[in-house]
Amino acid sequence: MKRTVAAFAAALVAVSCTSREPLRDDVDRVLVQKEVRQLTLFSNGKAVRVYRISLGGNPVGHKQREGDERTPEGLYTISARNPDSSFHRSLQISYPNARDRDRAQAAGVDPGGLIMIHGIRNGLGWVGALHRAFDWTDGCIAVTNAEMDEIWEVVEIGTPVEIEP
Repeated sequence: MKRTVAAFAAALVAVSCTSREPLRDDVDRVLVQKEVRQLTLFSNGKAVRVYRISLGGNPVGHKQREGDERTPEGLYTISARNPDSSFHRSLQISYPNARDRDRAQAAGVDPGGLIMIHGIRNGLGWVGALHRAFDWTDGCIAVTNAEMDEIWEVVEIGTPVEIEP
């Protein structure tokens, strides 16, 4: 309960903050740190923007199979861009990689897929930063729609994505 109240309070503060200066650098790396619910954009080895995120509803541990609601961990890339996503806009992460497919095959399960960095479900954008109060995706990484617009402008297909526990 304390975590939920703290997250709600932090979300309210985030909503009240003034806008930041737009990003001017191309991003060459995305780092997701699941434990601290943070996504960082890097350009030339320097962090240029940090976002608070929501993850899959079962966020601890590496994604094992379709439907486990876990966000994967490891090294991936941005593999596609979808301007018409059901979640505002989305950048697809190259999960599953060969190691993920091998692990799933050995366990006799479907590894799943369609892991994205995305905004809020269309029609619910008004939720804004309040979405961070809990982990609600099926394994994706969620930011506000305004944040997704900013990320969309500077992250290209092929950009490396590292997802840490």
